[in-house]
Parts: sequence; C-alpha cells; structure tokens
Amino acid sequence: MKILVTGAKGFIGKNLCSQLHNIADQKARWYKLLKPIEAIYEYDINSTPEKLDEWCKDTDFVFNLANITSLLDTLKEYSNTCPVMISSSSLAALDNSYGQSKKVYEELMFQYSQETGAKVLVYRFPNLFGKWSDLADVDIVSCMCNDIANGHPIQVDDPNLMLNVSYIDDVVDSLISCLVGKEYKEGKYCYVPNVYKVRLGDIVDLLYSFDKGRYDLQIPCVSDGFRKALYSTFVSYLPENKISYPLEMRTDDRGSFSEFIRTENHGQVSININKPGVTKGQHWHHNLVERFLVVSGHGLIQLRKEGFDENGQLYPVLNYEVSGKKLEVVEMIAGYTHNLINLSDTEDMVTVIWANGCFDPNRPDTYCDFVEPKKD
Repeated sequence: MKILVTGAKGFIGKNLCSQLHNIADQKARWYKLLKPIEAIYEYDINSTPEKLDEWCKDTDFVFNLANITSLLDTLKEYSNTCPVMISSSSLAALDNSYGQSKKVYEELMFQYSQETGAKVLVYRFPNLFGKWSDLADVDIVSCMCNDIANGHPIQVDDPNLMLNVSYIDDVVDSLISCLVGKEYKEGKYCYVPNVYKVRLGDIVDLLYSFDKGRYDLQIPCVSDGFRKALYSTFVSYLPENKISYPLEMRTDDRGSFSEFIRTENHGQVSININKPGVTKGQHWHHNLVERFLVVSGHGLIQLRKEGFDENGQLYPVLNYEVSGKKLEVVEMIAGYTHNLINLSDTEDMVTVIWANGCFDPNRPDTYCDFVEPKKD
C-alpha cells in the first residue's frame, strides 16, 4: 500500500506520518492492515508540484490534510480513484467566512466522489490537542499547555466555556482505521469517536496543578482518558531547562533519604541510600506500612513483631537477604519493628520504598525500637 499525506509537516501530519512509519517498520503491530505499507509520500509546503504529480499516479490512499484542490484534478488525470480523506472542521457548520470556506471544499469533495466514484472521507474535526502542535490559534488546549509549561501568563475570558476536544493520538488511530474501511461515520461525515466535552476553566486548573505538582512531588490524577492525554500534552511542551528538576536529599553520615512521589490516595515513593556497612531503620509504625525493594547493592532486611509471645519472650526476628541482582519486595508490616542493613563494605545500597501514606512531620507515627535489642 502506498499512502500520500499532504500537510505532512503540520500538526496532524507529523503525528500521522510518524505512526504510519511505525506500522511500516513493524514497530506498531497492533494495527491490522490488509496490505503492508510500501511507501509513505510526505507532501508539504517545500515539496514540488512535480512530486505531487508523481505520487498521485500510483498512491492507494490520500490523506489530504492540506486540502490541496489541484490534487483532485491530478488524480482525475491519472484515473486514480483511490480513497481521499480531507480535514475539515466542526466550524464548517457556522454561517461565517471561515465556516463557508470549509463548507465549499467539503462540497467539492462530494462532487468529486459523484463524478469519479472515488470514496471520500470528510472529517469535521473539533478542537485538537497533543504533542507537536504548530500552536495555531485554533489549537487552544496545546497553546495553553505551551504557555503554562513555559511560565507565560494566559488570559481566560470565559472559564465556563465548554469545549469539544479530541486528542491527537485518537485522531491518528481514527485516520488509520480508514485504511481498512473501518472509519467512524455519521451520515456523510466521518468523525473521531473520542471527543471530550470539557469546561475551559477546568482545563486551566488541571494545567496549573500539573505544573505545581512537579515541585511538590504530587503525581497528577490520570484516572480518565482526558486527564492522561492532557498531562502527556503538557509535558511535551516543557522547555529543556525544566525537563529535569532536583529532589531534596536528606543526607547524613549513614546515607540519604529522598521523597520522589507523593499522591493524594496512593501513598508516596521514596529513595533510600545506605552507605557501606550502615544499618538504618530500627523503628516501627502503628498504621504506616511500606514495601522495600533493593535495586542496587546487597543487604539484609529484618523484622520483629512488637510485644511478647505467650511465653513472655520477644517474637523471633525474620531475616530477608536482598540484592539488586534479584529483585524482591519485602513488606514492612504495621506493628513490626524493622531495619535495613547494607552488607557491603564498599558499595552503597539503594532501596525504593513505597508507603501507604505520605509522611506527616506533625504526626510521624514512627517509634524507635531495635530489631535485635542491644545486650547490656
């Protein structure tokens, strides 16, 4: 299959061509096309008319994202009745100059289909957002992502304005479905099935929370498709000097402890480093539970249930030898004192720690008790 994409360097074009190349290179095998992709003809403003002429001869499908009118005449000239998709807008339904211009081209496409018998697919896109946008005025969401990610002020005149928006990955998936005749259609128009109806003010609030969360370690809530897509879009517009940021390391002669991720409902993740031969911990919690995962180094994790058994003896110590060479999670149970011992004399031991709650310095729920009591 040979595919022609006009407007290949535009917002939709870049994302579409990228995924088409992934399919052609068998990197995206979940797409089931009827024929393998032999060629992807990428036509844009810098391409020559001769190239368009050449590609129209033998292309099997056209994504006419640039809405090039002469393309239809060229296809006619070569009697090529392959399917043609065009990019229109939901604004085509409006009675203004922009809507009328879109409507005129839509009608031209329908007329072309009647004359040639070629299948035409007219997409009336809502507002689109995602990575690699050219940040045109009509791409409201991507523009706001770019501005907030770069620390620029934004102006919102009507926070209650409702927007219909689609994510670029959903758009690309919808377009690729056209290659196997499984486009989504209502009447004579095609559509992207995933359209989110979102209040403008809510989008702005989410974007500011994404930006703030990078510094207070809060992970964004990505429980639904829109939030996940919006966060991916926001991060894609971060400037180079904001892609990385430091964590606060609480260091002493034993090593360090750094909070990495904090969440509202799923606890927190931290990174602990034990220097060679160092023991850390020696405490227990009433409510807090943790999971320890040593990812580098070699160590011993010990636990002991608080209190005494029926014979009045301390409960036995549980020993778990751990290593970054064989990943193993050890649960720190409420009511069990525990420690973390680096058995190496030369290497640091690095442990990833998940806790079921975020640390509260005003109520730490941490009580010192040696796992193996010191002998007098």
